[in-house]
Amino acid sequence: MSRLHRFFAAVLILLMASQTAAPQERPKPTMASLKSGAGKEPIVARLESVIPRLLEQGMVPGLSIALIQKGELAWHRGFGVKNSQTKESVAANTMFEAASLSKPVFAYAVLKLVDAGKLSLDTPLNKYLPGKYDVGEDARINQITARHVLSHTPGFPNWRRPGGPLTIHFTPGERFSYSGEGFVYLSKVVEHITGEKFNDLMKKTVFDPLAMTDSSYIWQDDQAAQNTFRHRANGEPSGQNKSPQHNAAASLRTTAQDYGRFLAAILNGTGLKKETAKLMLTPQIKVSAAGTNNLFGTPEKLSPTLSWGLGWALQTTEDGTAFWHWGDNGDSKAYVVVYEKQKLGLVVFANSANGLSIVSEIIQEAIGGEQPALAWLKYETYNSPAKLLYRNIVAKGALEALREYREWRKGRAATEVLNETQMNRLGYDLVGARRLKDAIEVFKLNVEDYPQSANVYDSLGEAYLTDGNKELAIKNYQRSVELDPKNTNGLEALKKLQEK
Repeated sequence: MSRLHRFFAAVLILLMASQTAAPQERPKPTMASLKSGAGKEPIVARLESVIPRLLEQGMVPGLSIALIQKGELAWHRGFGVKNSQTKESVAANTMFEAASLSKPVFAYAVLKLVDAGKLSLDTPLNKYLPGKYDVGEDARINQITARHVLSHTPGFPNWRRPGGPLTIHFTPGERFSYSGEGFVYLSKVVEHITGEKFNDLMKKTVFDPLAMTDSSYIWQDDQAAQNTFRHRANGEPSGQNKSPQHNAAASLRTTAQDYGRFLAAILNGTGLKKETAKLMLTPQIKVSAAGTNNLFGTPEKLSPTLSWGLGWALQTTEDGTAFWHWGDNGDSKAYVVVYEKQKLGLVVFANSANGLSIVSEIIQEAIGGEQPALAWLKYETYNSPAKLLYRNIVAKGALEALREYREWRKGRAATEVLNETQMNRLGYDLVGARRLKDAIEVFKLNVEDYPQSANVYDSLGEAYLTDGNKELAIKNYQRSVELDPKNTNGLEALKKLQEK
């Protein structure tokens, strides 16, 4: 091994060793926070110092943030670049993809329609849009209401398979299951009852009244220069979503400043009747303690701290109730958390697949306190072993980086090293970064570590298929199906491969 490689290996080992301590063992920031009632100046100074470091270490090209204090937009700023190749800086009016932060904005518009008497939360949506939303012969479509959609209890999946039918998985209202499809359904109902195009309605109902001048659910060419680019986990630009079609669940483009104004409106109940504003932040359903990994299974244990209101997720800790939401459009991410009693919070938009890896530290610096929502989401932090291994692979290739990793993990507890899911996610991050040879090596290690897992063979088969190696793709898909005969993805892949 060269002297340079020894140096990188030593750095990797030291970094990993320093980050494997349990999160609760790491001291919380001792500086004054917004929660303590201090002014914003020391917090802003700290964030302006910390965020550039986090962008570099987290491989996040650009970010925009807004702080809410005393129920008002107190500060907002952009950091980094809109495009890692052109190096154009993020500005105050730079528009980011809000991803699922689109949902609460739409929910607010729906509640304004409820206040106006145009829609009832508890009237089945099929009465507003009879026979216009086909789920086959499933009569449960006649039970789904706006309340079910806004609290993620309609029984729909998050998204249907491309070209596939929409299905209902359980009786509406029975339990929580996060669903973008529900919001799409409700948006069609809203368009039908108002007779207006979706983005026009949102502009009239939400954007104009709240002075959200740089927000839209559809791509608009006159705002093209304001829009940031998406970036893969390795920092390369992956383009822009220029679809002219709206999606109530995921297509909002906005600025941190605009979204901060929206958050202030939620805190102050602006534009809603008092009882309606309160209802939006009232728990409607508990969520599974297992997090987003257990959506359709009946939860054995419900979270003691997390629930869902109408459009907003809610967390309750010793600091009180906060409403929150995350956004994930793949190569762009977003997060918001706001404390209702203290009337403070923040929103962060990032133009990177790694965006949520640095959010926890930003929240600790700005606000502090427990964040059970982030633990529930289970995103890797930028300094986790998985993220550090990814950076090492990008730096020197998978063969050398995985050799170092094998040495590093010897004798370590299972909780300290990457598990099957984490390693699989790492492999797909490399696929997304178009580093197929590296991804294959990662999936091969996962097969080596978990030889009885159908999923690891399925992933390796997919990587070989993407790389054009039909023979090894078939071999691994076959092994996956042997281990799990119900693996429909593997069965379909084999059928297509063997027809060629």
